[in-house]
Amino acid sequence: MMDYAGRVAQADTFPKLLRLNAREYGGEIALREKDFGLWRVFTWNAYQDRVKAFALGLVELGLGRGDVIGIIGDNRPDWVAAEIAAHAVGGMSLGLYRDVLDEEAAYLLNYGEAKLVFAEDEEQVDKLLALADRVPELRHIVYSDPRGMRKYDDPRLLSADKLAAMGRERAAREPDLYNQLVDATQGEDVAILCTTSGTTSHPKLAMLAAGRVLGHCATYLSFDPKDSSDEYVSVLPLPWIMEQVYAMGKGLLCRMKVNFVEQADTMMNDFREIAPTFVLFAPRVWEGIAADVRARVMDASPLKQNFYEYGMKAGLAALAEGKHSAIADAVLFRALRDRLGFTRLRSAATGGAALGPDTFKFFRAMGVPLRTLYGQTETLGAFTLHQPDAVNPDTTGVAMGDNIQIEIRDPDVHGVGEIVVKHPNMFLGYFKAPEASSADLRDGWMHSGDAGYFNDTKQLVVIDRIKDLAQTARGERFSPQYIENKLKFSPYIAETVVLGDQRDVLAAMICIRFSIVSKWAEKNRLAFTTYTDLASRPEVYALVRKEVEAVNATLPPAQQISKFLLLYKELDADDGELTRTRKVRRSVINEKYADIIDGIYGGAREIPVDTVIRFQDGTTQRIRTTLEVVDLNRPIAAMEAAE
Repeated sequence: MMDYAGRVAQADTFPKLLRLNAREYGGEIALREKDFGLWRVFTWNAYQDRVKAFALGLVELGLGRGDVIGIIGDNRPDWVAAEIAAHAVGGMSLGLYRDVLDEEAAYLLNYGEAKLVFAEDEEQVDKLLALADRVPELRHIVYSDPRGMRKYDDPRLLSADKLAAMGRERAAREPDLYNQLVDATQGEDVAILCTTSGTTSHPKLAMLAAGRVLGHCATYLSFDPKDSSDEYVSVLPLPWIMEQVYAMGKGLLCRMKVNFVEQADTMMNDFREIAPTFVLFAPRVWEGIAADVRARVMDASPLKQNFYEYGMKAGLAALAEGKHSAIADAVLFRALRDRLGFTRLRSAATGGAALGPDTFKFFRAMGVPLRTLYGQTETLGAFTLHQPDAVNPDTTGVAMGDNIQIEIRDPDVHGVGEIVVKHPNMFLGYFKAPEASSADLRDGWMHSGDAGYFNDTKQLVVIDRIKDLAQTARGERFSPQYIENKLKFSPYIAETVVLGDQRDVLAAMICIRFSIVSKWAEKNRLAFTTYTDLASRPEVYALVRKEVEAVNATLPPAQQISKFLLLYKELDADDGELTRTRKVRRSVINEKYADIIDGIYGGAREIPVDTVIRFQDGTTQRIRTTLEVVDLNRPIAAMEAAE
């Protein structure tokens, strides 16, 4: 196993470590990018050359220590090169999610006083130009993809290739300048401004030191080793802390090859071509893959459906005994892993939010070595992970290293309290927010705001956000998130919000998974026009009712859903209903859908809706429909008779 900590001691910043890798392994593959159907290879030397050119180009533009440099777009080699270049000149990188709305982008860029933004393409350039006077500090917009850019005439615009050319010219005049800049970088300097999830308000910017990111990666890698033989496909957003850990920190430290897909639509095909040895997906991606598998089974022949049912039953039975079924592998799982690109997986993880235990067991039975990690932006990502021989879908594992301390503060009679953590590689506080820093980071302990406990085997169990834990009017506590995750195991359910705090019964607002329900509707010759129309069909209600009843059968009576309805639209981060990592913003939901919630608990059987929804491109659509409230305590026959 590599001496990861020793490597960090040699080079404690991203630019230093990249330079060291280029010197020692210059001709080896560092990155790949799928472009126009072909995989382009970037060696460590090529990676270093791009970073050096960008960095000296930034110097030529007058940027340097303390400046904030934004980056927005898809995961690309130019993104990671731009980030390391920002660090090389002593600046701070600020990653923005590619689908960020104008208001949020303006807030973050203004708050960070960003002077330059690397934008991938015309779409992102348009977004930045539209902000105009709202971001007065923004002087330069550097774009990588020149397609569609000829029509623009704005002095702030500059192509990435032009910036690199400026950097090479500066290098010709001052050949030692780049090394001097890199030598001046310090591991304890703020290098990354990383957005927090922002479940209640504007996201805060956590200040991360590169040396601490690398130090924490060394701890992580000692627990779950990787090296240059490993292949990783970067599909999660680079502004997210865990993708920073994997594509940036781990990629530099253990030199695993980082691969970038061509576009979102080709992700799974590109993924299969690489057949990575390690994968990190957010729960929504794992849920989507599982739902897609089950949807394809629905379209298969009766014989294949029987093979699937037999294979899953045998696989889950073996998993329950801590084994893997050879028969299930032969009839189902081997082909399934091959189809999904999971043939070479040595390690797999999920994190960012809770993954339902049913979905978790689905992949474990398949032979995917899936494990759960848990952490926060402020703790530099994950600090717990399952040990390979002690995987429990109901827990998040154990601390990754002896230098990580985890405590449960103010536990109740069941041992449930707030999770707090302390280790040497924490964040440095929130940017421009010392009071918020002091509130969350006390005496070196990060107060997570999450409720949890240690089980009998000392594994950490995370229940929910403390503020989201609910209690019925009868005093029975429940976790909405836990029930929501069980519901989302259904291929037909994309998102759901479970209600019931201080109410007599639990209810759910459910969003159908349109891609699969529409396919089901076509197969069953059910005519529809839009998402809203499909979600209002009685046949779809009957379909989802069966799924809810199946989940209810696995829950104690106090946690069973009594009523549900199908929402007229999908929950969307653009509407503030979800965070960018797909966590439900319950306060927003409770306010935005107050009339619907009141209708559910007021005994209404139908709730009229007349509203306007706004799309990301600024267009609007008026929605007029009626939502049916299904009362699961009323027999179907009685409901039909009443109608």
